[in-house]
Amino acid sequence: MNIIIEQNPKSESIVIVNPNTLKDMSLNVEIPNKLVSSLSKYTKPKTGVAIRQIFNSFLPFVALWILMYISYDYSVFITFGLGLINAFFLVRIFIIQHDCGHRSFLKSNTARNIIGFCCSMVSMIPYKYWAKSHHIHHANNGMLELRDIGDINTLTVAEYTSLTKWERFKYKVYRSPLVMFVLGPLYYILIHNRLPLINLVQFKKVKKTLIWNNLALVTIFIGLSLTLNWWKFFVTHAAVMVPFAIIAIWFFYVQHQHEEAYKAWKDKWDYVTSALRGSSYYKVPRIFNWLTGNIGIHHIHHLNPAIPNYNLKQCINENPWLNKYTTVIGFWESLKLASHKLWDEKSNRMITFKEFRMIEQMGITA
Repeated sequence: MNIIIEQNPKSESIVIVNPNTLKDMSLNVEIPNKLVSSLSKYTKPKTGVAIRQIFNSFLPFVALWILMYISYDYSVFITFGLGLINAFFLVRIFIIQHDCGHRSFLKSNTARNIIGFCCSMVSMIPYKYWAKSHHIHHANNGMLELRDIGDINTLTVAEYTSLTKWERFKYKVYRSPLVMFVLGPLYYILIHNRLPLINLVQFKKVKKTLIWNNLALVTIFIGLSLTLNWWKFFVTHAAVMVPFAIIAIWFFYVQHQHEEAYKAWKDKWDYVTSALRGSSYYKVPRIFNWLTGNIGIHHIHHLNPAIPNYNLKQCINENPWLNKYTTVIGFWESLKLASHKLWDEKSNRMITFKEFRMIEQMGITA
């Protein structure tokens, strides 16, 4: 009997219902019911910890932002240096927003929505609109039929083989480091999350929230520009937002574009396998783990997104069995992942364009 995945109608969070084993799944291992079910104890929100995280995320961010604004009169290089540090605090703030979208940060739905909206005013990523696309990502991670919502579009070897030279060129540009990790993140913040580009029925209601989010941002930005020196304000905020966007996209890329990932067509796709194999454990130094809200522990987050970020570390420490089925990646190792471009269905792994050329010359791409 397969594991049944349902969606809580009140929360949109993914819930694992009546789990048994993974006998017939691509991991080809058995995970007893009690192990999967035991993770539910980590979903309990901790109000004190959550409030502490809000303070130790927002206060440093605001303090550093003010220092950046002041430092502009002395050296723009100091401003940019402080901006890189502050970008990580903004990542931490975004993770709070992310958890609120998963309804996992605090018990109170009202408090979560208020905090999530406030975070979105800083991150410039719309709270409810983004959360909706993120739920789709969680519910379909690695499913080849749905690759363009909340995910980085990745072609299979067979699909890339069938493209014309011009289409291949466009895909190569899209997957180039410049577009993927510099221009792409800026597009994602400034355009993708400003316009209602997703035309699905379930996005009809949240499109209104996107409009209100944009209006609130414009009001805040105009107010601050009139209160402060508009050019200094623009440079200061851009010095935070640009590295923030790059860091956020990089982490997402590493978590789902590793070599031994998991991608399958719907008829063979499995939720638990996509969580444990399709998501990596990005093992970064402790300080960066703290600054990024433990999001590197991504396999557990995908297995049960109802676990707040501040409970993920405890969960992984007390359940080392989870790492047995997941790709563990260190920082230096992760840099190599930038060369991954295509999904090879025959070897079930991400490959480079160089590898593709080799197998194409051998005539084994189809």
